[in-house]
Amino acid sequence: MASKLNTALQHETNHGHVGFNDKQAIAEAFGRAAKHYDKAAAFQRQAGHLLLEKLPAVMPAGASCLDLGCGTGYFSEQLLQRGYHVTAADLSAEMLAQAFTRCGEAVTYLEADAELLPIEDNSFDIAFSSLALQWCDDLSVPLRELKRVVKPGGYILFTTLVEGSLIELVNAWRQVDQYQHVNEFLSQKAIKLALAQAGCTNIDLDFLPITMFYSSAVELMKDLKGIGATHLQQGRKAGLAGRQTILALESAYDEYRDENQQLPATYQVCFGVIIND
Repeated sequence: MASKLNTALQHETNHGHVGFNDKQAIAEAFGRAAKHYDKAAAFQRQAGHLLLEKLPAVMPAGASCLDLGCGTGYFSEQLLQRGYHVTAADLSAEMLAQAFTRCGEAVTYLEADAELLPIEDNSFDIAFSSLALQWCDDLSVPLRELKRVVKPGGYILFTTLVEGSLIELVNAWRQVDQYQHVNEFLSQKAIKLALAQAGCTNIDLDFLPITMFYSSAVELMKDLKGIGATHLQQGRKAGLAGRQTILALESAYDEYRDENQQLPATYQVCFGVIIND
């Protein structure tokens, strides 16, 4: 597989970009999760399948598709089954190794930074990126890169998390301590601004909640750890919580328990389709 991986992680530290050390931490968090990611990725699957439904009905035979932030290659495989020539790109080499295990030689693999893609202009008919772009500090930067590498008239499909995601967990933690335990996400207005800054004009946006259900707060947090979403971009380390802290969290979260004795975890998701100009 090594021969198929074009290693192109850039040490990007310009103002407005996530610094290299932060990106390295993100890559390592997802790398640690790679082998068991799929077991915890029910929400990611649901969001990605909704995004797949937004693919154009008709594309030229053998159209090329970039799966940016491909993770374990689940959606690379889905795109492959739809007839696309797929390039799977991710910040994490471990994730790409899992994608290779899933998709084999049928897909091209690229270890790459979404903010500085090592790809020539106008290379793809479609770019597909589900729940990856929220890890970039400035959303307009990867959007601009996607516009650059997608051909005029091509499509850019993306999902990203929106302000208010995991509000039940956020509120429960607020009753326990003053620390930040959940990443902050962009508002709808900030996402629209980033699209404008990236020069995206032909856009269709949907903002939808997706609610998953758990038996306990710990079960939810195990899923978050299982998908590698434990790196806090705002700087606080996500350390292990003591037993008393966890009991307090469970007690606070229990206020949300529904008639089926399940705890909701609500994600606010932006679904975007851009026709490139």
